[in-house]
Amino acid sequence: MDKKLVLIDGNSIAYRAFFALPLLNNDKGVHTNAIYGFTMMLSRILEEERPTHILVAFDAGKTTFRHATFTEYKGGRQKTPPELSEQFPFIRELLDAYKISRYELENYEADDIIGTLSLQAENNGFEVKVISGDKDLTQLASEKTTVSITRKGITEIEEYTPAHIQDKYGISAEQIIDLKGLMGDASDNIPGIPGVGEKTALKLLHEFKTVENVIASVSEVSGKKLQEKIEANKEMAIVSKELATITREAPVEVKLEDISYSGPDQQKLIGIYKELGFNSLLDKMDTAETEDIELQDLEVTQLTEVTEDIFADENTLYIEILDDNYIKNDMVGISLLNERGSFFIPADVAFASKEFKAFAEDHKKKKAVYDAKMSIVSLGIKGVSLNGITFDLLIASYILNPAESSVDIADIAKRHYYTQIQSDESFYGKGAKRKVPETAELSLHLARKAKAIDSLKENILEKLRENSQYRLFKELELPLSFILAEMELQGVKIDIPRLKEMGAEISNRLKAIEEKIFELAGEAFNINSPKQLGVILFEKLQLPSVKKTKTGYSTSADVLEKLEQEHEIVREILHYRQLGKIQSTYIEGLLKVADPKTDKVHTRFNQTLTQTGRLSSTDPNLQNIPIRLEEGRKLRQAFIPSEMGWIMFAADYSQIELRVLAHISRDEGLSAAFHHGMDVHTKTAMDVFHVSEEEVTSNMRRHAKAVNFGIVYGISDYGLSQSLGITRKEAGQFIERYLDSYPRVKEYMSESILEAKEKGYVSTLLQRRRYIPEITSRNFNIRSFAERTAMNTPIQGSAADIIKKAMINMSERLKEEKLQARLLLQVHDELIFEAPKEELEILMRIVPEEMENAVELDVPLKVDYAYGPTWFDAK
Repeated sequence: MDKKLVLIDGNSIAYRAFFALPLLNNDKGVHTNAIYGFTMMLSRILEEERPTHILVAFDAGKTTFRHATFTEYKGGRQKTPPELSEQFPFIRELLDAYKISRYELENYEADDIIGTLSLQAENNGFEVKVISGDKDLTQLASEKTTVSITRKGITEIEEYTPAHIQDKYGISAEQIIDLKGLMGDASDNIPGIPGVGEKTALKLLHEFKTVENVIASVSEVSGKKLQEKIEANKEMAIVSKELATITREAPVEVKLEDISYSGPDQQKLIGIYKELGFNSLLDKMDTAETEDIELQDLEVTQLTEVTEDIFADENTLYIEILDDNYIKNDMVGISLLNERGSFFIPADVAFASKEFKAFAEDHKKKKAVYDAKMSIVSLGIKGVSLNGITFDLLIASYILNPAESSVDIADIAKRHYYTQIQSDESFYGKGAKRKVPETAELSLHLARKAKAIDSLKENILEKLRENSQYRLFKELELPLSFILAEMELQGVKIDIPRLKEMGAEISNRLKAIEEKIFELAGEAFNINSPKQLGVILFEKLQLPSVKKTKTGYSTSADVLEKLEQEHEIVREILHYRQLGKIQSTYIEGLLKVADPKTDKVHTRFNQTLTQTGRLSSTDPNLQNIPIRLEEGRKLRQAFIPSEMGWIMFAADYSQIELRVLAHISRDEGLSAAFHHGMDVHTKTAMDVFHVSEEEVTSNMRRHAKAVNFGIVYGISDYGLSQSLGITRKEAGQFIERYLDSYPRVKEYMSESILEAKEKGYVSTLLQRRRYIPEITSRNFNIRSFAERTAMNTPIQGSAADIIKKAMINMSERLKEEKLQARLLLQVHDELIFEAPKEELEILMRIVPEEMENAVELDVPLKVDYAYGPTWFDAK
């Protein structure tokens, strides 16, 4: 078998990936765009190159042996954005999972490692492929080594062989260092000869071959000014060539035999993909894990009818639905466990039984369940109310550690050292192999789940008490699950004719925009075809190409946004795409999921997903309805009351997170705005820019707003510069001025980090915890991300706690006042109700009252409300 070595410039490819892709986050808030781009590049390399040996080289530090020659080498480079820095540890973990060797060497660059190993490999009969985004490495090209350089991102590759270098520049690969010596390299701060660019340098090399020959033959160089430049800078030209030369004799300790490649560790790779949220990559893998635990048999009675004598006062009730969407999918069976035995009740048997219904609805019959909301909704759909729930394993486990996001009961059980249970994936199979086994096997599987709930219950409740989290479970999250279940069952009505009318309006708008685009382009083409669009933009209209893909020009949103000011057509294309998404995702999406009998949509609220405690929703996701475009805002016109003569009533917290920050930090300056009813962003602008209220401009307020919402979440100078369109230096100065203006906020940030280091976690006002083990990491980048998490979580989490408490208080108040009004939706900091018009006056009084007094803070909570015939009118 032929030997093939692939050498990858790790830093360069990571940088390329970071700047080629928009900032992405996983559900834990970790930025993942560089990791994802790196992974895609890596998987393509492995597939296309099929190396027998592979290594990824990294730079070891800022200082190398080259700095001894020229102290300003690589000087002036901007600091690596923390959003990228935090991703390097994950890239290294990823490589370990791939079982790909990685190496760095003190005092040397990744280039030197690659240069040294490529030469060793050539001498040992290897074919070598070098992959980088840095053209410096093209000097290594030879008959045995090809250097692949990524261009404008990570998807387009230019292959540098000696022949290609000759065709492109008219010089040999060995002369690349001479080219750098003459023209320099701004990215590495290699000076070269001032005023000599690539064209002039190549002309000199075509004639004189090397830097040394150019200097020795300076009198023969055409042009007196150029002669003078060469003469004045000849020493620097020699130094520049030396700086650009990759050493091929670095003291690399790794041997070629150490970097052979035999494939990844699949299970480690699956774990990392899961942690990072790379679901598309997970889908391509077989994630089924083998289980070799010997499971004990349980005696289970399979019922063909339900009798009253099987129920006890204390019961464990487990309901099995195979699909995540329990609103749309039927259950396959029910497991009941109590002092009288273990029972399997087929779904049809349960719903045909008056005895089961009486048991389910009896408040006195206590029930421990796995997922209260799912259990209530799945039974409620069949006309059976479920009462008496006292324990929910899913919620309790989530409170103990919200980082563990698996909803498989077996995973939760194993985290608490209970192993007598099989995972659903192992039991039912995966993908095309997925099936429901015979009743005997199914009843045993469900019985083991009920047994797990029963066995874990007391242990988990005790842990909650130890953590001072029992009240959070009992008084907030568990009762909230009942309210969310009611909301899911109730659903929200859609005005189908109005939605269809909007669809027609958007279709007409799309046609009008399409015609405008064709007019600006000078021809008709398929706007949805990236290939055709790329030709129009970058060839016909000659717009600057930002990046290219394998199949042509990139026309992704981030590319077009950078070109928005270049040509009117770009703005029209972006608008066309935004409207197209509203049409397909929301108009068509809502029409698709609306119940044809009731015209209602029944979203599912995710209560145990986020680490901050925030709720989210799915099928449909009503928390992401676009509101920046007028057409997006108008979507809310389609949400209407389910009863004739009723209204929609919406109430939302004003700047709740900033109010929480003011309370937690006790900063007098920040709190003053809320105590005096001022606009907090105007107040911040006054404090930071040292101006009066009348002198605050709209731009000052915009900057203040960005830093207000960003600073405590660990926004970096890079992140702020991106959001405001200013330089990193300006953004850094603005952050400094902000922290000087609000010293207690700065103290809070330090104290949060200290608390996380001392305890291993941070807490919200209601004792919700987020564990941050990375806070003590020796790795600076991992630790920095953990510090930002420590600052952010108490604020976001406390805001989540407050609105959850408000939902519970409002639910109780509606019953207390004997109102017909119903809570329909929770979207971010907003609660949406439907109610009879005659209840409007009392809602206007009690909703702000309950929401503003949900939790007592040092600054007042403020609630704004509105109402009308649609959700849109209630904004």
